[in-house]
Amino acid sequence: MGVELPGVGTKYEIDTAGGRIAVVFLEGGEIQLYILERGCEKPCVVNLTNVEARRLGSILSGAIFEREEEGVEVAFPQISELRITVHTYTVSKSIAGKTIEELKIRKNTGVTIIAISKEDRNIISPSPSTRLEEGDIIVVIGEHDQIRRFEELILGR
Repeated sequence: MGVELPGVGTKYEIDTAGGRIAVVFLEGGEIQLYILERGCEKPCVVNLTNVEARRLGSILSGAIFEREEEGVEVAFPQISELRITVHTYTVSKSIAGKTIEELKIRKNTGVTIIAISKEDRNIISPSPSTRLEEGDIIVVIGEHDQIRRFEELILGR
C-alpha cells in the first residue's frame, strides 16, 4: 500500500534481503526509483518517464524478453517456448500503393499486420484489401524468424 506524501505524490517501499527499494509517483507524472543497498547511508536515485517505468515493470514481470529498435519480443512465463515479436515499420515507396493481400505478407513470411497508423486514423486488424500508403506505420506480429523474412522479402532489407 502506498504512502501519500502531501504535495509530492505517493511512495511505495519494498524491503529486500539486499536493502530497500522505493518508488515515488510524483504529482507531476514523473516517477523516481530509489535503491538503498543494505549498509549504505545514501540511496541511488533514478528518474523514470512513464514509458520507462512501464518497460521496467514489464521486464521485472518477465513479459518483455528483448527490446529492439522499434520492436519488442514478448515471452510468456507460462509457455516457455513461446516468443512473439511485435515490430513497427514505416511504409516506404517500394510497397506503397499495394494492399496487404497483393503483398502476400502472411503467405510468404508468416507475419501478420495487426494495426496500421495512417495520417488521419488508426486501423486495428486491417483487412487484406487495406491499401498501404507511404508514411503509414504498420505494426506486425510474428516469430523472430518470420519478422526477419518480412524484412528481407517485403521490405528488401
